[in-house]
Amino acid sequence: MDKKIVYSAVQPSGNLTIGNYLGAIRNWVKMQSEYECFYAIANMHAITVKQEPAELRRRTLELAALYLACGLDPENCALYVQSQIPQHAELTWTLNTIAYVGELSRMTQFKDKSQKHAENINMGLMDYPVLMAADILLYQAQYVPVGADQKQHVEIARDLAIRFNNRFGETFTVPEPLILKGGAKICSLQEPTKKMSKSDENPNASVYLTDGKDDVLRKFRRAVTDSDNEIRVSDEKPGVSNLINIYCAFRGCTTEEAEREFAGKGYGDLKLAVGETVADVISPIQQEQKKILADKTYLAEVLKAGAEKAYKAARRTLSKVYRKVGFYQGE
Repeated sequence: MDKKIVYSAVQPSGNLTIGNYLGAIRNWVKMQSEYECFYAIANMHAITVKQEPAELRRRTLELAALYLACGLDPENCALYVQSQIPQHAELTWTLNTIAYVGELSRMTQFKDKSQKHAENINMGLMDYPVLMAADILLYQAQYVPVGADQKQHVEIARDLAIRFNNRFGETFTVPEPLILKGGAKICSLQEPTKKMSKSDENPNASVYLTDGKDDVLRKFRRAVTDSDNEIRVSDEKPGVSNLINIYCAFRGCTTEEAEREFAGKGYGDLKLAVGETVADVISPIQQEQKKILADKTYLAEVLKAGAEKAYKAARRTLSKVYRKVGFYQGE
């Protein structure tokens, strides 16, 4: 039986956090044996805000190496760079003709980035969701892995797929969000009611996969808790709850087990234990990433093989789309 198709992508902008690792990459690794997976480095999305070209290229390769270091197997998935596949841009143009200005201007992504980058409100910011839809629809993906708070990111792809299918006949698979289980929401260490973000301006708010052990321990030492010294998960204790959730996610234990382990101990003990547990997991990943980055030939071969696999699938879909809309493609 054919495997279901999964598509996901991450931009090579900003350092990935432990939240990105727990919520996305670790789940990607698990899914690659169960699904046919296309994993992209979304460098075309990245340029909707100003980028330094050399840095963008460097981050692209660093992200590819990080994925491999985390356990992505190029034999079991297509790992590629988005700009290597011209069909992403080509399908975006076609989908633009059935996307409405009103729905795009209401998208959260456009509103947020327009506020943050008021000096650079370009059409790419508005068109971002259409490119995202093209990313997904090109591969006829049944599932797009997202956190429970990100379901709306798949909605525009679903709307455009249904709209195109209704107008031109059955063409696209209508994707569904694949809500990841066990991916506890990892929050900021400084504002524990907000999600941990790779673009947070406070350097102590996020723990990055590139952080050394000293930095990891320092950030957890400074993590916000509360005046009550009891270590338990509670809506009234978001800081402590966040630390316990991180500990459990990296240790593979339940919150009840963690609460029993830290019963009678202080916040300092909890912070040290969480920091050391996180550092013990990400340190080997960092070492493997460095090793992969040092072998430029291997990394280029992996991305080339992934792009070739992605290109075949993308070309098949785009040819079908062009036929449906009436574009001449030769004999």
